[in-house]
Amino acid sequence: MTQQIQEPELSGVRNFRDVGGLPTSDGRRVRTGRLFRSGHLAHATETDTEFLGSLGLHTVFDFRNGADHALEGPDVELPGVRNVNIPLSDPADGREFWKMVRDGDLEQLRGILGDGKGAARMANSYRSMIKSRTAEHGRVLHALAEDSVPALMHCAAGKDRAGLSIAVTLLALGVEREAIVADYLESNAPHRRYRVRRSDDSAEARSPEVTELLAPLFDARAEYLLGAFDTIEETWGGVDRYLEQGLGLTPETRSRLRERLLD
Repeated sequence: MTQQIQEPELSGVRNFRDVGGLPTSDGRRVRTGRLFRSGHLAHATETDTEFLGSLGLHTVFDFRNGADHALEGPDVELPGVRNVNIPLSDPADGREFWKMVRDGDLEQLRGILGDGKGAARMANSYRSMIKSRTAEHGRVLHALAEDSVPALMHCAAGKDRAGLSIAVTLLALGVEREAIVADYLESNAPHRRYRVRRSDDSAEARSPEVTELLAPLFDARAEYLLGAFDTIEETWGGVDRYLEQGLGLTPETRSRLRERLLD
């Protein structure tokens, strides 16, 4: 898989990329300049904003919730671009959990994340989002099929909620699963990763054990996304039935979506 555009250096927006170029199973490719993904836009610099404004975006889909907005702030305004907030479940949902992540000491982190609990929380959240957020994912795909392209999807880090929404969109386009997973895993690149803010900057607060405990929350791990795919198979018996019965996509809507987003 190769990107077909020059990726910009954005200083206030993490994890930005164009998903153009990804191959479908029938030999087509996602059109460049039509579908983008990133972390939140709240800290975009003037230069970042100028670049984002040059993309010709129709819609920015923000999957953050109220707690995210309180922590990070609203997205910057992009002239002429529609901002649509569709809150999705945060894998680390809840103010108290995030407070523990940012402020908790080693013993507290061991309690909520140790012994595989962090990774299990993440995997379960991906499965849950597939089953419980069909209305939201259906809304996004219908919007893309109608009038919302070019579009940018983001959450806080651009990894989980946006990552899963991008994956669902790519499934609807017929993109090969290996390519979907490879794009998802690009969020692990050092320059893309969400900057974890800890209230205590001491050596103990950022010890190797603390880093290891927090890693499942901030890693893009293939097993998370593959678990979501497994949930589609287990619940609906396949992608086509998931799209039609779960998300309400008719063959006509799916065809319009493909025409808008594929070469």
